[in-house]
Amino acid sequence: MSTEPLYEAAVDVLRRNDLGGWTRPAPTLYPHQWSWDSAFIAIGLAHLDARRALCELETLFAAQWGDGRVPHIVFNPRAGKYFPAPEWWASADTSPLAPRAPATSGLIQPPVHALALQRILEVASADLVGRITAVYEKVFAWHRYLATARDRSSSGFLTIYHPWESGTDNSPRWDAALKRVHVGSLPAYERHDLKHVQDVAERPTMAEYDRYLWLVELLKTAHYDDATIQREHPFQIQDVLMSAIFAASSQALSDVAAALRRPIEEREQLLAWSRRSSLAVQSAWDPELDLALDFDIQAGPVRVQTCAGLAPLLLPGLDVDLRDRATRRLFGSGFAGAERLAFPVVPSTAPGTPGFQARTYWRGPVWPMFNWLMWWGLRQQGLEHEASSLREANLQLLRRPESSFAEYLEPFTSEPLGSLDQSWTAALTVDWL
Repeated sequence: MSTEPLYEAAVDVLRRNDLGGWTRPAPTLYPHQWSWDSAFIAIGLAHLDARRALCELETLFAAQWGDGRVPHIVFNPRAGKYFPAPEWWASADTSPLAPRAPATSGLIQPPVHALALQRILEVASADLVGRITAVYEKVFAWHRYLATARDRSSSGFLTIYHPWESGTDNSPRWDAALKRVHVGSLPAYERHDLKHVQDVAERPTMAEYDRYLWLVELLKTAHYDDATIQREHPFQIQDVLMSAIFAASSQALSDVAAALRRPIEEREQLLAWSRRSSLAVQSAWDPELDLALDFDIQAGPVRVQTCAGLAPLLLPGLDVDLRDRATRRLFGSGFAGAERLAFPVVPSTAPGTPGFQARTYWRGPVWPMFNWLMWWGLRQQGLEHEASSLREANLQLLRRPESSFAEYLEPFTSEPLGSLDQSWTAALTVDWL
C-alpha cells in the first residue's frame, strides 16, 4: 500500500463516510446510498478490505427490484431531511416490483458494478467466493434487465428516461430534450442541494429542477413500467456513455462468470450483450465532431461536445482507427489539451462550446471519477503510456491540499466545487495510488 500522504488522506475520507454496511457519498450533501457511487467506492475499498468492499455491493443489491433493476438511491432511514424524499418517489406504492423496504428511488444509474465485483474477486480470499457468487447472480439479473427492458429493440443502446439516470445530470447533452418537457402542476418543494454549496450557480437551475421533478411525476403515473414509459414518455435518450459502460461491464462480468465456473450459457450471453452494445456505440461516432453522440428518440443525434462522447474508449473490441481518433480527441484541444486548463485532465464539457460553464456541475468542471473511467478505458485499449499520463495529471490535481477530494473542480483554477470529502473521489484516488 502507498505511504503517500494523499493515500492516507483518501483512506481517512472513506473511513469517516463509512456507515457500517455502506458508505455515504459525502458527509452532508449525499446522506443516502447511491448506486454507481457505491460501485466506485467498492473499487477503492477492495484495496483496503475485500470483505467490506463486497458488503458495499451486498447492501446496495439488497434493494434490487423484482425485475432486476438497481435503484439509483437507497434511502437511509436515519438521515435527516432530504429532497426528493422517499415519499416523492413513492416507488413501493406505485410499482409492485419495488421492495417494500428499504425505500428506493425509481430511476437507475450506469452499471459499473461488475467492474467493482471483478476487482473484489481479484483480491478476495477463497472463503468469500460464496458471497461473491451470490452478488454475481444479482448483477447478472441487473444486466439482463438493462439488455431487455432498456433495449427492447436489441439495438445495443440503453435508453434513459431522466437526466439523473445518466449520472451527468445537467449536462448540455439534455438541454434540447428538456426544453420540450412541459411542466404541469408540481407541489411546492425545497431543494436539499442548495443548502450545501456556497454558490448556487454550481448546481442545476430551478427551471431544470422543475423538469426533473415533472419527469419523475410522469414515471410514477406510468408505475415505473418500462413498456408504458417507452410508449409515451417525453424524455427518452439512447445514452452512449451508459451503453459503453454496459459493454465494458458485461465483458468484466463474463470474466467473473468464468472465474466462478458459471454455466457457459451465462458467459456467452454476457459476451453477446457486450458485443452488441460495443458495435452500437461505435456506430454512433460522428466524424465531424469526432465524438460518439447520444440519440434522442424524438429528435435524432444530440450534437453537443461533452466528455460522454469519449465513451468508445471503454469498449471491448474497439476498432483500432476509432481508438486512435478517440484518444487524440481526449488529449486534444477540446478536452485535456484545452487552453488555460490548470491541469491536462478531461473537463465535463468541451471549453468554448455551447453549454459550457466552468463552475456548473456537469457543464464544464472536471470530475475525477470520469477521468478514472477514461484512465481505465485507456488501459483496456493497451494505451498504458496515455493512461499513465492522465492518471498522473489527476493525481497532481488532487495532491493540492485545497482539492479536498472534491466532487468536481473548476477546470481553469482547480477550485474545489460541489461537495468536499466525496467518497468516490477518495476511493478512486486509492485505486490510482
